[in-house]
Amino acid sequence: MASGFACAALVAVPAHATPADTMIKAVKFDDIKEVNKQLANGMDPNMTDDQGMPLLVLAAREKSEQVAAALVANPKTNIEIEDKAGENAMMLAALNGDVPMVQLLISKDAEVNKKGWAPLHYAAANGHDDVVKLLLDHSAYVDAGSPNGTTPLMMAARGNHVSTVKLLLDNGADLNVKNQIGLNALDFAKHYKAPDVVEGLTARMQQSQQQPQQSQQQPQK
Repeated sequence: MASGFACAALVAVPAHATPADTMIKAVKFDDIKEVNKQLANGMDPNMTDDQGMPLLVLAAREKSEQVAAALVANPKTNIEIEDKAGENAMMLAALNGDVPMVQLLISKDAEVNKKGWAPLHYAAANGHDDVVKLLLDHSAYVDAGSPNGTTPLMMAARGNHVSTVKLLLDNGADLNVKNQIGLNALDFAKHYKAPDVVEGLTARMQQSQQQPQQSQQQPQK
């Protein structure tokens, strides 16, 4: 029979958490005290976790408001830093409908019109009208095209977000724009079985087609 000492030797002893591990955990749980401590000790505010996600992007994903504010206030922090998927903090804040964090990033001159997939795509995809309006109020391009030509309107249509579709259209979104494979917002709504948006966009299209006809029928003065 093995002795107690021998049995103990077979049990794996957990490794001590590194400062980086401690920092990542603190960011996830919005532990501002620990984050400030690590930053004061020289921790790089642009470090990434083992999945390649930067601290600020992680804070946005987890809605760690206090930590995000501390990171953004640090002059060494790159507020445009991206994860391996090309997503930055504003994109994930927009996806979460996190208005305060989007406002914070805008106040620090974060790029509203990011090339490729933009924050407006992400806000529209989840139907976060308050974030959509905030971005549009700060000159977000309403018909921003992703790498494959998908627009925020298409993303809103895909999710059957009627109020978001209306908000985008009322701010000048073009419902006739097509992506690289020739689909417009109405096609997205039909493909992803979004009945409310199909109805709304069909009516809007008919309305837009009738207006030129009516103007042509008006007598010349």
